[in-house]
Formats: sequence, C-alpha cells, structure tokens
Amino acid sequence: MAVNALVGGMLGQERITLPLLAETVFGLSAHTAALTYILAFGATKAITNFFAGAWSDAFGRKPVLVAGWLIALPIPAMLAWGPSWAWIIAANVLLGLSQGLTWSTTIIMKIDLAGPARRGLAMGFNEAAGYLAVAATALAAGYLAGQFGLRPAPFLLGAAYAALGLGLSTLIVRETREHARAEAAAHPAGSSHHAELSTRQIAWRTSISDRSLSAASQAGMVNNLNDALAWGIFPLIFASRGLSVAEIGMLGALYPAVWGLGQTATGWWSDHVGRKRLIVAGMLAQAAAIALVALGETFAVWALAQVLLGIGTALVYPTLLAVIGDVAHPAWRARAVGVYRLWRDGGFAVGALLAGIIADLWGLEAAVWTVAALTAASGLVVAARMAETHPEKRR
Repeated sequence: MAVNALVGGMLGQERITLPLLAETVFGLSAHTAALTYILAFGATKAITNFFAGAWSDAFGRKPVLVAGWLIALPIPAMLAWGPSWAWIIAANVLLGLSQGLTWSTTIIMKIDLAGPARRGLAMGFNEAAGYLAVAATALAAGYLAGQFGLRPAPFLLGAAYAALGLGLSTLIVRETREHARAEAAAHPAGSSHHAELSTRQIAWRTSISDRSLSAASQAGMVNNLNDALAWGIFPLIFASRGLSVAEIGMLGALYPAVWGLGQTATGWWSDHVGRKRLIVAGMLAQAAAIALVALGETFAVWALAQVLLGIGTALVYPTLLAVIGDVAHPAWRARAVGVYRLWRDGGFAVGALLAGIIADLWGLEAAVWTVAALTAASGLVVAARMAETHPEKRR
C-alpha cells in the first residue's frame, strides 16, 4: 500500500499543473494539442498494463515492480525543466510505462495475497492508497504552483516519490507469485486446462467472449475516459470562469480524495452485497456528476460535482478489479488483469482524443456533455450484460 501511494503521487504531481502549463508556458491554444500528454500517457500505460500481467507471471512480481520505478526516475526533471512540449510528452510516455508496470503489479500482488472472500476489500485498500496520494499531491502541487510558480517546485515532490518508491520496492517488498501458484494448485478440477490457455485466448475471453469480463472492461475504459476529462478539461473550464490556481487545485484534489477514501468502504461493501449493483450505480452517479460540472457556475456547485464524481468512481473502481479476480482462474488471473487494465487505461487515450476534438469543434461544455452521455450508456451496458460474480452472491 505504501508503494502504491507513491505510484499515485507520481500521477498527482501533474494533474493540476500540466493543463495550465500547456496554455500559459507553452502557448498551446488548441485543446487537442494540449491534451496530447494525456494521450501519450494513456496509450503507453494501457499497452504496458497488458505486458505487465504476462511479465509478472513469467519473471515474478517484484522484478516488474522495480523496473517500473527505474523508468520513473527521470520523469520529474523532464517535467520541471523540459524546454519544449515534446519533453512533456516524452515524460508522460515514461510515466505511462512506469505506472503500467508499478500499479498493475501492486494490484496483482494484492490479489495474490487476499483470499476470494476479501478480494474487494484488498482492491479497495490498494486503490485508496493510490488515489488518496493523487489527491494529496495534486493539492500540494497546486499550492506550490500558486506560491512558487508552475515550474519546478511542484515536480520536486515527484523526485522524492520516485526515490522512495524504488528504495521500498528493492529493499522491503517480497515476491508473491508463489501465492497464486499455490491457489491454482488447490483450485477445483480443470486447473491444468486453464494453465494451458494462451495469452491470445485470455485476451479474447476478457475483452469479448465472457459477458462479465467484457462488461467490466468497457466500464473500466469509460471510467478512465471520465478521468481524462477531469484531468485535462475540468481545470480549463474552472480557469475560464475565473477561479484561481489554488481554487482549481482544491477542486482537482477533492475528486480523487473522495474517490480514494470511498474505496476503503466500497471494496469491503462489494464483498457483502455483490459487485454488479455497485458498478451500475457508480457509473450512473458519475454521469450525473459530469453533467453537473457542465451546468455549474460557482465553486460550491463544482465542489459538489467533484464529491459526487468521487463517490461514483469509488463504487466502480475496486469493484471492477474484484470482478476480474472473481471470474479469472488463478492460473491466468494476472494476465486477465493486464488485459482489463489495457482497456481501462486506454480510456485515457480515448478520452483525451474525444474530449480534445469535441472541445475544439464545439467547446468545452460540449465535450463534458458527450462524456456524461457515454458514461450513462456504459452503466446500462453493465446492467444488461454482466452477471453477479461474487462467489457467494452468485450462488
């Protein structure tokens, strides 16, 4: 959990600062161009997630985790002193590689260590640690930017996080792959067949053929499409309405703070009431929150929208991961997590492109309304396609 908090902090350092840097420092007026860093981050992270699952099965969890932190080391300096926007994009390519390896591995390790009855709780704690750190770092970065400027002060936090994360992962974290192998060996008949599944077959099951896994994958993608909107477009809307950098930082931190805190309860809740109803409710709550951002005109209304968006995301985020853990066999579960996270973090790239193009053509509010409609539709897909997957609730 401590390592994953540092992983989240690496993301939080740029959530408030980069949208403002794009306009004020690098002079990028077109929203599609300004959001290229989210596109670079999301596409790279999505692809890396896929390989992280396979590599953690082949080489072990810990080597993949350490490799992710090694990749993270130059990122803060590139963000703080990069002389052109190309440096910012390159830093976000490295950030996507690093996050894909580190965050995926902490999830896989939590699933290795937690039994089926506590899988939702474990996912809630893991994601809470990461996103509370996103919130705290976004708030701190916004304060530092307001006091000392957009560069380099906010990114010095990331430099400290990278050093700590590498140290903890190298010296403290222990390998967990054998826990998954022990669970697979004790699994009911058919384990040998599952062990023989190819990565292509697992990708097909997770993406298309299994109704619950595919419903979870599309919901995860839309969820992170929302996050791309909150990351890249919301600060621009708030700035255009006259809010200060500090106020934008507070709003930017409020959403992941509620999201992070909420997951400590919602993961546990899904272990007791099941997964499906929480996912459907969460997607619909997110849609309502995004619409409220478009309708709002004051700090108080936008703060309410951020709280509602955080609640909706908290209902969905650990619960979708628990669905993957429920359905996937231990022999191929790590690779299924990788495929799911390929789709989920692909939402960053899709969201950056979609929101940027629509904002350039029809304005920021049109982008917000489009994403709100897509989010509501995603919740209805889960309601129609996903079965309840919790082992006890399913019976």
